[in-house]
Amino acid sequence: MDAGLQLRGIVAGYGQGDILRGLDLDVPAGQITCLIGPNGSGKSTVLRVISGLLAPTAGKVSLAGVDVTGWSPRALLTRGLAHVPQERGLFPAMSVWDNVLMGGYINADQRAVARRAAELAERFPIVARRRHELAGSLSGGEQKTVEIARTMMVDPPVLCFDEPSAGLEPRARSMIFGTLAELSRDGRTILLVEQNARSGLGIAHNGAILDAGTVRLAAPAAELLDSPDVGRLYLGAS
Repeated sequence: MDAGLQLRGIVAGYGQGDILRGLDLDVPAGQITCLIGPNGSGKSTVLRVISGLLAPTAGKVSLAGVDVTGWSPRALLTRGLAHVPQERGLFPAMSVWDNVLMGGYINADQRAVARRAAELAERFPIVARRRHELAGSLSGGEQKTVEIARTMMVDPPVLCFDEPSAGLEPRARSMIFGTLAELSRDGRTILLVEQNARSGLGIAHNGAILDAGTVRLAAPAAELLDSPDVGRLYLGAS
């Protein structure tokens, strides 16, 4: 199915004024779209609206042509949209394997959950290699990889990532971006919010610049990377 995302006229905030002010955004199906912009511009708020964590006061969110505005996170997950937040989301006192199994909580068929976990252990070797160890003992990059594996338990066609490289050293950051690129090659739709703008745009098909609660510019990622004005204003050091 067409798993594209579309936002139109989104207004949203947290009670002290609107952060998003009539935002329009298109996320084409089967591609990576990287949302960049200065701190406080509303990037994470966009993801919270899309994933049902924050209800907009105006506007519409469409997923594969269906109006999903105001749907709960669980309903959206059942529909095929998953959100991986910036904060570490693993249970540190549980094993790696049990953390991955937790990703299948909406599936009552425990045999199917076990089969899916086994499939992901092949795709993400760290899950098999460290399955009995506590998740809290893993490095930052390893934890993020396990978190992605857990998210893939429901095989979502649409994924929203909030700064997946935050706090990671360069090698781990490169590994995570490589994982996102692989997921895209599977045909998944990915909306990526990334403070490391050059790296995020480097794996993306499309880019959008968010500033003061609206999309100032949307273009192919390569065009944004090549633009001196965009580089000077938004990209900074790689």
